[in-house]
Amino acid sequence: MTKPVIGFIGLGLMGGNMVENLQKRGFQVNVMDLNQDAVDAVLARGNATQFTSAKELAAASDIVEFCLTTSAVVEKIVYGEDGVLAGIKEGSTLIDFGTSIPASTIKIGGALAEKGCGMIDAPLGRTPAHAKDGLLNIMAAGDEATFNKVKPLLEEQGENVFYLGKLGAGHTTKLINNFMGMTTVTAMSQAFAVAKLAGVDGQQLFDIMSAGPSNSPFMQFCKFYAVDGEEKLGFSVANANKDLGYFVQMVEDLGTQSLIAEGTSKSLQAAVDAGLGQNDVPVIFDYFTKLEK
Repeated sequence: MTKPVIGFIGLGLMGGNMVENLQKRGFQVNVMDLNQDAVDAVLARGNATQFTSAKELAAASDIVEFCLTTSAVVEKIVYGEDGVLAGIKEGSTLIDFGTSIPASTIKIGGALAEKGCGMIDAPLGRTPAHAKDGLLNIMAAGDEATFNKVKPLLEEQGENVFYLGKLGAGHTTKLINNFMGMTTVTAMSQAFAVAKLAGVDGQQLFDIMSAGPSNSPFMQFCKFYAVDGEEKLGFSVANANKDLGYFVQMVEDLGTQSLIAEGTSKSLQAAVDAGLGQNDVPVIFDYFTKLEK
């Protein structure tokens, strides 16, 4: 069976490795990114074409995949005059691997449906190293027939592919997951910061907390920085800040609120403002230890 031609937009650390995996598995790829070095790395492996127009890339591809930074960027590339929506072929599918606002995803899906195209939101778990080997966790959602159509491709990219139901459920699940995870890391980092300010030994605090139900991989990551000075989580304050902002917006779109998420979001934003945006989330410990009354 002939493999579909994949159009891939967004060759960051995760996206670039996802494309390398596709190339190793024999897929022809059409790629687009502002970073020419990232594009050149793809072209050097062969069976790849560079595009500078999302409209033209979509027209030349059977399936279009995004691995982009924000919902605003996704919407610009979809709706722009030279965007995906203007060029995508009837019967094609758009897969968004990024972390986006569910309401935006649902709106894009509706616009694509009017052109006879499908959409799957498929945010990711695991790391760029897993992406290179096709071992990601993929939280996919959308029309079931569309999901079944692209499932073989998703299984080339992920070790675990979860089908979550209607369009938007993938992004919703990812935002809930990141709300819980980043709120936990922020709270634990402040716990270590308060201990330091109060003169309590961080290692002893860890030994006590990890002997009880608070023990978790997140606590380990917080301890690695607060006690050992090592950044090991691999997820930046800026990314966590973006995701918490999206979670707050999603909750508001649902007609309710989350004071917990708002508090976490304010702390993350303050850490970004303090210049820690590109550091691992547990480095927020430094912000909490330097707060002035």
